[in-house]
Amino acid sequence: MIKGVLLDLSGTVYVGNEVLPGALEAVERLQAQNIPLRYLTNSSRSPRKTIFQKLRAMGFAIVEEEIFTAPQAIHDYLREHKLSPWLLVHPAIEEEFSDLGGGTPDAVVLGDAADAFTYVNLNRAFRLLFDGARLLAVGDNRYFREADGMSLDAGPFVTALEYATGCEAIILGKPSVAFFHSAASHLGCRPEETLMVGDDVFSDINGALKAGMKAALVQTGKYRPGDEQNIIAPGACVCTDLLEAVEGIL
Repeated sequence: MIKGVLLDLSGTVYVGNEVLPGALEAVERLQAQNIPLRYLTNSSRSPRKTIFQKLRAMGFAIVEEEIFTAPQAIHDYLREHKLSPWLLVHPAIEEEFSDLGGGTPDAVVLGDAADAFTYVNLNRAFRLLFDGARLLAVGDNRYFREADGMSLDAGPFVTALEYATGCEAIILGKPSVAFFHSAASHLGCRPEETLMVGDDVFSDINGALKAGMKAALVQTGKYRPGDEQNIIAPGACVCTDLLEAVEGIL
């Protein structure tokens, strides 16, 4: 029995600044049944407070603490391990790391840096990693959907730096099992009682399945016909959209 739900945001709840059809009704129906929710995102172009304000403006009745972001997870890792970061991230989220650092960088933090993915910045990251810094990444997503089409995500740049340096990135957002387990813990649910709904078969669906959860792949956002063939194990279903996924558990 499903006792808690984790929702991906971009491509599942909204695309750009537009709510996807049925998404608001789906969330309202879960809330009406008192099913606890958490919103999981690898998005690293906006701080959590901005994502929260965006969802509220769209009509979602949520609190900021229900949003789990990969940059949050990286921040907590840096603090726990007493690391000083060098940031290759979007300028909008640099403030989330403002309380860290000051020493010689011993970790490279890589997010969806957009126009900051210049040769100069990538080479700076390469040199730090070559000298032994850790590579911490929001995720290994290949691409995502924006309002005007598909865009490169952080994953291809993670892979490039891994290839160049021989290091292995520490992924702290989806599909990290620890990230999923932390979200389930905040729901007050065991992994097997938790459903993850998302549009990314690798990050959302297979990540959740590896964490021992159930999963629903929605045919919105970045979904492409045939993605369901990449689901790694039983325990997942394919739904037209978020509302259909929610109807399946109510």
